[in-house]
Amino acid sequence: MSIDRAGIDHRPTTSDSHAVDTETVEVRLRSARGNLDECALLHGDKFDWAASAQTTAMEQVHRDAEYDYWRLRVTPPHRRLVYAFRLRAGDDDLWLTEWGFEDAADVAYPTGGAERPLHYFEHPYLNANDVIDPPEWVEEAVFYQIFPDRFENGDPDRTPDDAAEWGEQPTTTNVFGGDLQGVIDRLDYLGELGITALYLTPVFASESNHKYNVADYGRVDPAFGDTATLSRLVDRAHERGIRVILDAVFNHCGRQFAPFQDVVEHGADSPYADWFHVHEFPIRFEPRPTFEAWGFEPHMPKLNTEHPQVRAYLIDVAVEWMEETGVDGWRLDVADEVDHEFWRAFRQAVKAENPDAYVLGEVWHDARPWLRGDQFDATMNYPFTYAVDGFFTEASIDGRAFADRVGRFLFRYPDATNRVLFNLLGSHDTARLRTRCGDDVDRVRVAMLALFTAVGVPCVYYGDEVGMRGGDDPDCRRTMVWDPTERDEALRAYVRELIAVRRERSALTRGDLRFVHDQCGGDLVVYRRTTAGSRDGLTVVINRGDEAATVELDDDWSAASVPSVVVASRDDAVREVDSTRVTVAGVSGVVLEP
Repeated sequence: MSIDRAGIDHRPTTSDSHAVDTETVEVRLRSARGNLDECALLHGDKFDWAASAQTTAMEQVHRDAEYDYWRLRVTPPHRRLVYAFRLRAGDDDLWLTEWGFEDAADVAYPTGGAERPLHYFEHPYLNANDVIDPPEWVEEAVFYQIFPDRFENGDPDRTPDDAAEWGEQPTTTNVFGGDLQGVIDRLDYLGELGITALYLTPVFASESNHKYNVADYGRVDPAFGDTATLSRLVDRAHERGIRVILDAVFNHCGRQFAPFQDVVEHGADSPYADWFHVHEFPIRFEPRPTFEAWGFEPHMPKLNTEHPQVRAYLIDVAVEWMEETGVDGWRLDVADEVDHEFWRAFRQAVKAENPDAYVLGEVWHDARPWLRGDQFDATMNYPFTYAVDGFFTEASIDGRAFADRVGRFLFRYPDATNRVLFNLLGSHDTARLRTRCGDDVDRVRVAMLALFTAVGVPCVYYGDEVGMRGGDDPDCRRTMVWDPTERDEALRAYVRELIAVRRERSALTRGDLRFVHDQCGGDLVVYRRTTAGSRDGLTVVINRGDEAATVELDDDWSAASVPSVVVASRDDAVREVDSTRVTVAGVSGVVLEP
């Protein structure tokens, strides 16, 4: 067998070679699946090569349908690193350096020599500012997303006169009277569930029910409350150990935003004309707007964030709300359509105000350009949502494809970033989880098990914990169900149990995830969560099939140990278990520990 050179990929100074901390560099390499017999790293200090050069075997940590993914963490003695890869497959033996592939027989093995390896890859220096260091609290957080108009009406005096009756069918325009006082009134409910962080969709003044077309960034929407109400919400949440992040809509504003109205009135003579991307004056809204807008929506004109005044205005908005209310971070709407330089400046200002603020971008796809440590701490992990849908709700992929897909996703970003990715199974932009599961509560339970045992930060969309239904927007934005007789209380108790298990076990917040690939396939997914240096982790077994299935437990389990059940998706999930195998009922999942 020969080395498949086309399958080899390594890109220095990216996530393939990144600072874990000020003493450690993680080096990664991709190879064709099953192709390499051995992958090793020759590494050392270029200025002290003779004394520092050594070769260390790399570990295969993930795989997908096409590739294997290798990893090694090294501690350069002087914070400088040069390195090359030794690749072997059968009789084929190659070096991979910055110059490309070189036959091992033609390259002097450079240990003990004084010559500096100038053609090797380099990680020039471990600078502290290059370390990706998201807020520590986020790793252990459990988020809950609230659409304020639909959660709870706590202040009837603020309810609009035209509000619909609570529980009526939502439309794109109707309002129901939910407000910030309602969130305050339900903080005990959230605390009892185990929630430690809230994400509120926009709360600033807007003419819509969703508030994503902001008219006034400096004012809380009167239907929701005022600045004092928002400050009180943050304070009451903090008293319960709950953080609060707000939604920042900086890609576009609302049609009623005062600077945009000035442009509508005065055209090119407006001092705000360059705040927007206007192609033709005077402004026209139909049939398509003569200005750039989100999705051609005439009520959402796109802001020119490259303009210095716009940049300063929006960043000041974020910092002032943090100063005034103490909010703990921002979720950034349509973040991938805003220029990178804006987000760099935004991050610096926000982190200067609060180094522990969580900066979360809405990016639905591969987000590597935003996750290099200079813009966002994390993004909304919709690729994980798609993988869960493919395996659990649509059955369009099998267990092996699910493992392949999630493993590939985990190799996109540094582990520090993976641990704070915002994992979700639904939101105000998607159909409800229960509806996508065909109203099958057992499938909802299994999907929730995956959410709370995956790498990343879990978020529950309001009402999913009690089995709320709803199709695509606006149906997914129904009013919260508070009547216990209309809720799935057993599901809520199960979600509370999942949250407690996650918060109690560091393997689920800081541990590695490794799929047991020879057990993944068909209707089965098996993976382990372990912390560094520990053999005693957790094993997750999920069976989406209708019939019971048996899984062989791996060699890490003690032959004398019968694993215990940490949590199961239903009472009869485990049909049989011993030290070597476990039989799991159909449409169920279980977490085991030695």
